[in-house]
Amino acid sequence: MIHPTALIDPTAVIAPNVHIGAYSIIGPEVEIGEGTWIGPHVVIAGFTQIGKDNKIFQFSSLGEVTQDKKYCGEKTFLVIGDRNVIRESCTFNRGTAQNGVTRIGNDNLLMAYVHIAHDCIVGNHTIFANNASLAGHVIVEDYVILSGFSGVFQACRVGAHSFASMGSMIDKDVLPFIKVSGYYAKPFGLNTVGMKRRGFTAETMLRLRRAYKTIYRKGLTVKEATEQLQQMVAECPDIQCFIDFIRMSERGIVR
Repeated sequence: MIHPTALIDPTAVIAPNVHIGAYSIIGPEVEIGEGTWIGPHVVIAGFTQIGKDNKIFQFSSLGEVTQDKKYCGEKTFLVIGDRNVIRESCTFNRGTAQNGVTRIGNDNLLMAYVHIAHDCIVGNHTIFANNASLAGHVIVEDYVILSGFSGVFQACRVGAHSFASMGSMIDKDVLPFIKVSGYYAKPFGLNTVGMKRRGFTAETMLRLRRAYKTIYRKGLTVKEATEQLQQMVAECPDIQCFIDFIRMSERGIVR
């Protein structure tokens, strides 16, 4: 299942039932899990670890050295989980010396020309549409959707179940459950479509909408809004996600 024109470094570890297409290059100390399919003209550099049952399409470059000018050749890693679909011409870089790892979870759809820079952490069940890009040290939580040509600035966090519309430029942290849009991104209510698809009840969404209005529609400071949210947690435990996220935020949230 390895095409004769593929170049495989002898130190690479290839599990059973891995398909490697024509003219692909697998570098030193790369690990590829069982059932993964790699198309033609893919370059996977060391030190990259890829899990099971992934599909990696042509012209993607995974695990190449970071574009961070502070990088000085340290041994750093790209770690990819299971059942991800990585479409054409994606570029995922390894980490830098500060953290050392760029990490991508499971069951993600990463469409053509997606770029994930050094030291990013991507959760599970996300969708990155064509040309979505992450700068360094970005965290994207589970079930996030980044539409085409959207971008996330360095060290931002994008909360679970949130949605960014096409061309959004995100320079602050995005709360869980919300939609953002624009250059620079601003909030536009809850991601109700995505939440319905994932089984959130109408009552939960109603209470989260009230929490959203407390943060964004009452003219409160973030501290004042957080204090009011704390009183609402007993009625809807998911509101605690807003509170925890705000308290962890280092860049501040989109406003």
